[in-house]
Amino acid sequence: MMEAKLWKKPKNCTIIEGFPGFGLVGTIASEFLIEHLETEQIGKIIFNDMPAMVAIHENRIVEPLGIFYNSKYNLVILHAITAATHYEWEMANTIAKIASDLNVKEIISLEGVGSGEDSEGSRVFHYTNNEKNSKIFDKIGIPKLNEGIIIGVTGAVLLRVEKTPISCLFAETHSNLPDSKAAAKIVEALDKYLGMDLDYKPLLEQAQKFEEKLKTIMKKSQEAQEISDKKKLSYFG
Repeated sequence: MMEAKLWKKPKNCTIIEGFPGFGLVGTIASEFLIEHLETEQIGKIIFNDMPAMVAIHENRIVEPLGIFYNSKYNLVILHAITAATHYEWEMANTIAKIASDLNVKEIISLEGVGSGEDSEGSRVFHYTNNEKNSKIFDKIGIPKLNEGIIIGVTGAVLLRVEKTPISCLFAETHSNLPDSKAAAKIVEALDKYLGMDLDYKPLLEQAQKFEEKLKTIMKKSQEAQEISDKKKLSYFG
């Protein structure tokens, strides 16, 4: 069973979601937004099959699936350090329920996409099911993703959420390793789209710190998942 626990319910907001994927782009970008916008945690997503583990970073608990809120831009940010592998449809249903409960005006997904081209820098593309939003992307110079396969939570959300406008930003990444440069490109594109006047340069300057932090957390999360898959185990680390 999966459910979202919200202790605050802002209305008519925009949801931004970032789940682990190519280059951890969505996770890094949403982490950056949480740290550089004034946000507060307003909830979390829980499900019984989630590994019984929690990461602690700088003496603070890092929620595996945290929900944060920025009042200035009326943004709800879903930040995931736990992949929803095998639970994509349940996650899509949960996001759809959050969108319905909050009367969300748009869901924006941040994703990395693998690229075989050895191009300098990461290009960013968009997909949206809303014509008005598509014109905004065209105006700010973010090209359409004309061909591609969208898998994981974003793919499930696109198929499961019907009434809410959905937009996706895809940044090219050339590695499965954490890619802060691609995440910075996606934050820059998101900033142009939403008009937040957000400085993404610290993400490039702190790239190594961000990447090492997430690599450590994700590695420990994966190790805990492997242990959980073998047997139920409780321990102190």
